[in-house]
Amino acid sequence: MFDIPFYFSSNEWHLLLEILAILSMILGNLIAITQTSMKRMLAYSSIGQIGYVIIGIIVGDSNDGYASMITYMLFYISMNLGTFACIVLFGLRTGTDNIRDYAGLYTKDPFLALSLALCLLSLGGLPPLAGFFGKLYLFWCGWQAGLYFLVLIGLLTSVLSIYYYLKIIKLLMTGRNQEITPHVRNYRRSPLRSKNSIELSMIVCVIASTIPGISMNPIITIAQDTLF
Repeated sequence: MFDIPFYFSSNEWHLLLEILAILSMILGNLIAITQTSMKRMLAYSSIGQIGYVIIGIIVGDSNDGYASMITYMLFYISMNLGTFACIVLFGLRTGTDNIRDYAGLYTKDPFLALSLALCLLSLGGLPPLAGFFGKLYLFWCGWQAGLYFLVLIGLLTSVLSIYYYLKIIKLLMTGRNQEITPHVRNYRRSPLRSKNSIELSMIVCVIASTIPGISMNPIITIAQDTLF
């Protein structure tokens, strides 16, 4: 992909991409952990996710680099859209985007809370969800290509992302009345069609973020076929 326009300076663009990957993974996750807004947290964590994708670009055609990148991108799109749909639904029903205001959501809307939790866990890369297998394939290709430092940074920042995702999930599952926020206490489902369509999209994305992980081989084959 990059060998054609940059054939005269392959070492230079490899170094540039490695720097971009490291900065994206570290800064994206470090900034995400400080956010109080769910949308901002998701936006900055997406920067970290792009760092993982760059590993596949650096690997290139050798060791299935591009195939691993495409596979992870397919999973990432579904995970990210599913998370965003959950955030939009919560915002429409409560009028808030603050992470602390999600406390106790499970007591009012278990379906939305579990959907958001699954998408976040998949983004973090916990097994047996799709995000885990996508990252495993991507990191394995990077390791096979000798990108040991990048893969180690990817693993460490993945652990960091799991930490702040689990903090949010802990808030969602809070059951004690004194910890439930007024926004959740007054939470009401809305029958409007526009919001139901968002809920349907959320369901599709949640399924796509979980089930495909157990059937990786066909997805990898499709990703490899798209390159030829």
